Amino acid sequence: MILNYKGLQDRAAWEAAGVKLPKHDWRAMVNETERCPVWVHFGAGNIFRIFIAGLQQRLLDAGEAHAGIIAAETFDPEVIEKIYVPHDNMTLAVSLLADGGIDKSVVASVAKGVLAMRPEGMEALRAVFRNQSLQMLSFTITEKGYALRDMKGSLTPMAAADIEAGPAAPKHAMGVVAALLLERWNAGGTPVAVVSMDNCSRNGEKLKAGVTEMAREWCARGYAPGGFLEWLEDESRVSFPWSMIDKITPRPAEAVERQLTALGIEGMAPVVTEKHTYIAPFVNAEAPQYLVIEDRFPNGRPALEKAGVYMTDRDTVNRTERMKVTTCLNPLHTALAVYGCLLGYTKICDEMKDAQLVELIRRIGYVEGLPVVTDPGILSPGDFIDEVVNRRFPNPYMPDTPQRIACDTSQKVPIRFGETIRSWMARPEGAGALEAIPLAIAGWLRYLLGVDDEGREMPVSPDPMAPRLQEELAGIELGRPESVGSRLDGILANPNLFGVSLVDAGLSGKITGFFRELAAGPGAVRATLTKYMG
Repeated sequence: MILNYKGLQDRAAWEAAGVKLPKHDWRAMVNETERCPVWVHFGAGNIFRIFIAGLQQRLLDAGEAHAGIIAAETFDPEVIEKIYVPHDNMTLAVSLLADGGIDKSVVASVAKGVLAMRPEGMEALRAVFRNQSLQMLSFTITEKGYALRDMKGSLTPMAAADIEAGPAAPKHAMGVVAALLLERWNAGGTPVAVVSMDNCSRNGEKLKAGVTEMAREWCARGYAPGGFLEWLEDESRVSFPWSMIDKITPRPAEAVERQLTALGIEGMAPVVTEKHTYIAPFVNAEAPQYLVIEDRFPNGRPALEKAGVYMTDRDTVNRTERMKVTTCLNPLHTALAVYGCLLGYTKICDEMKDAQLVELIRRIGYVEGLPVVTDPGILSPGDFIDEVVNRRFPNPYMPDTPQRIACDTSQKVPIRFGETIRSWMARPEGAGALEAIPLAIAGWLRYLLGVDDEGREMPVSPDPMAPRLQEELAGIELGRPESVGSRLDGILANPNLFGVSLVDAGLSGKITGFFRELAAGPGAVRATLTKYMG
């Protein structure tokens, strides 16, 4: 059995292997998408393939949609070339159940994959954006994909180059989107929704800021008329809805590949691209998933609520996102990630057998997070965190790793910890009452030393701020707590890094103290956890 349109013609073999197949006419979907495109998604990675494309699959199968999704990749061409093209843009979706079972289905709702960084791909997208039928763009490119500026506020080289060169051949994702929206404006300016589905706070606001800054600079240089910027900033014509997304999607697991191969499904081997993307023809993920979207679509939209999406207002989205990202999931994940790496764990589920790590995340969530989180109304914070701690993280069949979760931590801590710290600063007790969150932050800084709890050199996961932070930590030696000195002061005082100055929050002394204990020598990480979370 081969995962592509021709291979699916042997439906009996796939169904005998327990794989659910699409009910819609794939060729008709491709043709309809070419004629009347409705949805373009930027970021062709795993969460899109199993979750977002899966939503449109449900609508297609139910007859609630006829066009599919166009997947546009702005970062890694090998994703399209090695995964999309050989499989006719189809994905084998594998849900990993807590009882050890797996649900398998073919997602065939992507009409085509496009390389937006290539001239031919950009031209194909320009044609799509001229079509009045286009209703929405969506994004899973990570929060850093929206940023035009670094932590110092300076334009990144790629963003600066796009600003100076104009919209003819942009490279930065925000330049690509701005250029395509300019194409739409030039074609008559039919309204459209620009929807971030990335896992970050106020994601629509961040996406709008990146696109409009690029457009504003182009207008100032004469690359675009002022009317374009006016159209772009009018949310009755170009909306930037906020959203909250939640689905844990780890890298493809060898165990899953072996199971699929044993069933007779060919060509399932994962690849690691030159840009270090881990991807396979299949996507393995947990079964629970949540997507909440602000319902502002000025040119109409797919019937997403019929696919299980919560369509609501901005305040509800914001409350739901804050619940998850600042309290009920993400800060717990980050704490497990950095301490898991230090202690030699390679699976999140195994960390959930460690009583001290479980106590750490329970205190971060239940004791320090829940008292300051606002109930969004559509999902219960208590029920959500119960599901995370008791069912989702402990799932022994989820091959998620602390090393994956530790990627880009510097981009996450302002929201995952900073929001709760700010909320405690406004309370009578003050942020000084916190203990588990400061211990998590100290653990992250200890992790950045690149030495595990046994004193062995340890790789640090990719993070754009890691080199700079490690420079500031240079000179600190494991086993010599006095070498810490004042080296943490600048880091802890940086409001851009944590969303708040931890000096102003009254936490810098506590975090520095924890760090000294964690760096006291081999075994100090475990000893510190035992002391405070024993």
